[in-house]
Amino acid sequence: MRIGLLTDGGYPYATGESRLWCDRLVRGLAQHEFDIYALSRSAHQEGTGWIQLPPSVQRVRTAAPWSAQGDGRAYGRRERRRFTGHFGELITAVCAPDGRAAESAGDDDAHRASAFAEGLYGLAELAHEHGGLATALRSEAAARILEAACHAPGARRSVRGATVPDYLVFADQLERALRPLSVDWYDDDGLGGVDLCHATTGGSAALPGLVAKRFFGVPLLVTEYGVQLRAHYLAAGPGGDAPLRAPVRALLAAFRGRLAAEVYRQAAVITPGNTHARRWQERCGADRAKLRTVYPGMETERFAALGERDGSGGAGAVGDGGDPKALVWVGRIEPAKDLISLLHAFADIRKEEPDVRLRIIGAAAQGAEATAYLAHCRALAAQLFPDEAADAHAVGDNCVSFEEVGGPGAPELVDAYAAGAVIVLSSIVEGFPVSLVEAMFCGRATVSTDVGAVVEVIGGTGLVVPPRNPRALADACLALLRDPERRERLGAAARARALELFTVEQNLAAFRGIYLELISHAPVRRPAETVDAHGEPLPFANPAEAYVPGHWTAGQARTVPMPAPVPMVPPVSMPLPPPAAGPAPFSAPTRTSRPTEAVGVGAGQALGECDV
Repeated sequence: MRIGLLTDGGYPYATGESRLWCDRLVRGLAQHEFDIYALSRSAHQEGTGWIQLPPSVQRVRTAAPWSAQGDGRAYGRRERRRFTGHFGELITAVCAPDGRAAESAGDDDAHRASAFAEGLYGLAELAHEHGGLATALRSEAAARILEAACHAPGARRSVRGATVPDYLVFADQLERALRPLSVDWYDDDGLGGVDLCHATTGGSAALPGLVAKRFFGVPLLVTEYGVQLRAHYLAAGPGGDAPLRAPVRALLAAFRGRLAAEVYRQAAVITPGNTHARRWQERCGADRAKLRTVYPGMETERFAALGERDGSGGAGAVGDGGDPKALVWVGRIEPAKDLISLLHAFADIRKEEPDVRLRIIGAAAQGAEATAYLAHCRALAAQLFPDEAADAHAVGDNCVSFEEVGGPGAPELVDAYAAGAVIVLSSIVEGFPVSLVEAMFCGRATVSTDVGAVVEVIGGTGLVVPPRNPRALADACLALLRDPERRERLGAAARARALELFTVEQNLAAFRGIYLELISHAPVRRPAETVDAHGEPLPFANPAEAYVPGHWTAGQARTVPMPAPVPMVPPVSMPLPPPAAGPAPFSAPTRTSRPTEAVGVGAGQALGECDV
């Protein structure tokens, strides 16, 4: 089948958080064809280029929502009237309180959600017909609509204090968020011709999937390993590089909440990466019947030598239990990791076990705040643990070391986990704890704080303590440091659990089944020339070679050059063609109902290919 993979700031770029699992997905499900529709995050990301793409990727189309350029198109009187109506519906729903805050939840909130959806799809239709929304969203008319909605009776209390500068800032942010509606991806050769849209995150990346679902009937699958709405809430605080005023933050939060609810409502299946993400999705209106937890898959080969140790190696070598007097922390250093509590806990540990060492292995996350936090942690460690020397002639040494992967003490990531007997995670905010899963693959005993998906990941194979509790963290570490047999049992159980739940193989098996299930319940999409006036298939409309397995035209040049990047697709480059006559604003292939066993057979695809 043909999959439209929708990404935001990740695959196929060489930088970004989703590039690894998306690459494993398209390589592991090579029997399907993938078209990549990617939103980039910055000019720097585009400058880094793409990773090497596999043959299963047939096409890549990109857009840049971060760019400041507009479409430069002015609407006529009729189009302005349509824009005013659709934008007014959307903004009125954004400014109105949601069902959780309103006293009369239920019908009122359902009406607002419906108004938001109609306004959103009306803007999508307008952008398709008349070439973009940038000029209209930044116009004086849009600002007046915002002002009227913010001061309307019953509006959210948090938006009533908005001023003209706030309207302009919000309009700019909204235009960037809605820019995927203005790209030229919506035709029979684009998202209208795919069998399934798979959005790798919520938010703006799912907007093309919503348009394809609305106007072409393409089923939508949404995967969220980190809930986009939660990330926006955390990033929109007053401590950012360019802090926004409270009314702007409230408007953005309301818009993203409404958008998330619409994405969850239209998705056929939603696959959170853990129960923590699942709870966020349910809180935002996702139907529990659509939710299926699919854990992210991780490569296990690089950890196999350490995880399958026989205990015969020397201390600290790959193949043994590590230094029995060393605690190891691995990750990106930032305030959310709460290394301050870890250092205070280690001070309590040193009072009872003076020979124990703490190795903090990782670099500071991007940003001035993370760099300053690392400097503060170094200063605190120097204050709590002055350099010690064995005698008057020895060089002093500190029991706390700050290192990076690739340095002398940890040339590879696996060496970081091999350095100690106990791996510690001290975070106060965490989504899916990747470093914890890596430690489990290595067969290491762990001590973690109860945040995010930690308890779900550990599942009884490690010790879990409350966050911001140095005394409890110290007691748990001491318990494992003093009991090597318990460390071995927990490490073996942790590795067995990780191999069962968090491998690439289980991830691919889950998506393979979901793909086939969704396409088996979707209507058959047939080209117009292969059906009669009643939508029934014409005899011999498809040539016999269409059912030959694989690419029967082997030896001919592929239509899409690989791996050279396809030129960037700007948000709007030229007016889109006018819609075909009829009620539908977008032209769509003919779709008819079909039995379950007739699964996605088309040109270049054999019947046997569906049986995966």
